Amino acid sequence: MSINFFQGICFAWAFIGIVTRIVMTVKKDSFKNWALNSAYTPKQKKGYYVVVLATYIVVAFTWYKIFTIDVQFSWIIGLLTTVTVAKVSTAVFNYQVFRQFVVTMLNDDKKLLGLHVGILIFSALLILMGLYLY
Repeated sequence: MSINFFQGICFAWAFIGIVTRIVMTVKKDSFKNWALNSAYTPKQKKGYYVVVLATYIVVAFTWYKIFTIDVQFSWIIGLLTTVTVAKVSTAVFNYQVFRQFVVTMLNDDKKLLGLHVGILIFSALLILMGLYLY
């Protein structure tokens, strides 16, 4: 079975969503400490710009693939990845607001549970898209 680009995006994105939820649940306290003291420190790290650039490249390449190969409904992944650019851009260019969001989520179990459920549902939809849509 060969996997096309759009299936690969679906499966990789779902994998990341599911694995991060598992890690955040199993290693709750150590994940929280890592997130607040290493990943989302009060002072923004320069490496975040690399993440933004990588995201822009993936989105641009996705749209390139949409226009150069004939895969029905490929535009859906294009739209979803484009929305990700907004999230990543906010995380970098409005870092303190994004960091406050992270702090709030990690310190409020009810909100964090809602985030986990939302991401797991999104991941399940991505898997279904990878299996049945592409």
